[in-house]
Amino acid sequence: MSFRTTASHPALILDDVRGAQKMLSGVARVTALEGSRHLTELVGSPVHLKCENLQRTGSFKLRGAYVRISGLTPVERAAGVVAASAGNHAQGVALASSLLGVRSTVFMPVGAPLPKVAATREYGAEVRLHGQVVDETLAAAQQYAEETGAVFIHPFDHPDIIAGQGTVGLEILEQCPEVRTIVLGIGGGGFAAGVAVAVKALRPDVRIVGVQAEGAACYPPSLAAGHPVSLDSPATMADGIKVGRPGDVPFRLIEELVDEVRTVTEDELSSALLLCLERAKLVVEPAGASPVAALLSDPEAFRGPVVAVLSGGNVDPLLMQRILRHGMSAAGRYLSLRLRLTDRPGALAALLAALTVADANVLDIGHVRTDPRLGLTEAEVDLHLETKGPQHCAEVEAALRAAGFRVMG
Repeated sequence: MSFRTTASHPALILDDVRGAQKMLSGVARVTALEGSRHLTELVGSPVHLKCENLQRTGSFKLRGAYVRISGLTPVERAAGVVAASAGNHAQGVALASSLLGVRSTVFMPVGAPLPKVAATREYGAEVRLHGQVVDETLAAAQQYAEETGAVFIHPFDHPDIIAGQGTVGLEILEQCPEVRTIVLGIGGGGFAAGVAVAVKALRPDVRIVGVQAEGAACYPPSLAAGHPVSLDSPATMADGIKVGRPGDVPFRLIEELVDEVRTVTEDELSSALLLCLERAKLVVEPAGASPVAALLSDPEAFRGPVVAVLSGGNVDPLLMQRILRHGMSAAGRYLSLRLRLTDRPGALAALLAALTVADANVLDIGHVRTDPRLGLTEAEVDLHLETKGPQHCAEVEAALRAAGFRVMG
């Protein structure tokens, strides 16, 4: 594909995204747009979920990768491509390369989740594990490109990538013509920039809201400064949007076209992921759940109909387990307590009986009788309980105190 350029950045226009859409016909799925009754009631107007977590490879990344690699010259294709990623971009590049008959090498961090490594290999890429963090992996991939002549496929900082991701915006307008607000996660910015280019050209009245994890929010300071600003050490469980610096190309587009960038906490991400699983029956990774987290944190701020883009569903099962526990805790579904009781026969049984009356489910219990902190006739119990929400947590704690147990915290 060929793109118009200006002195500052490539000027993507609607025709570029439409060209990408034609290129992706039969390659990328037109993913479903599902209504969410729970979020609709919360926001007070219709909320729809754009399910890019059900895209091939489990995220929108295939779209941009395929368009980028399709645009290579025969000489460049013969040299192969190389990418660096902890997951979604890796799988997108691997599948796109296989479909186009191009050799691909993907560098991934040593600690990358095994399911993502295995999937990238199964899609046809040669996987090389290098570095403990993505920055080290990225440097290794760029060095490989210099040494071998392979074309480096950047995850977000290229016009072809942005045009491919923008096809999601065209689908949203086709599936929900009445949309008033689109909410989507932002990492480096390629996805948000592409969607904004497509949507604002056809519907400038649609409000586009980007969402970043609070611990990896590089866009707010960058937008305030008027140029990309680097974060020293971005930290979030949402690895799909864990980027320390905006891309140069998407930054200018987001600065011009995206109406607002919000941040969400780790607790809000956990709660959003749990809601997607329980209410929508959708497996979504933390980055993909970020738009839902924004809706949950401030539902009155969004004018509907709203489309929240679930950008990916590639989550490691072990991480999912930890996130679900964290999300249930944030939602008041877990309660951890430490109690002191008299060390006598039947005391523990009386405690469990009180919990039964309070309708709290015991997940784990620790009983300590020998500790210098305890009196001669005391025992300490650590409880981990499953509860029904914040109000139930308070009721359980009150019931234990009423039964004569010393609740320490």
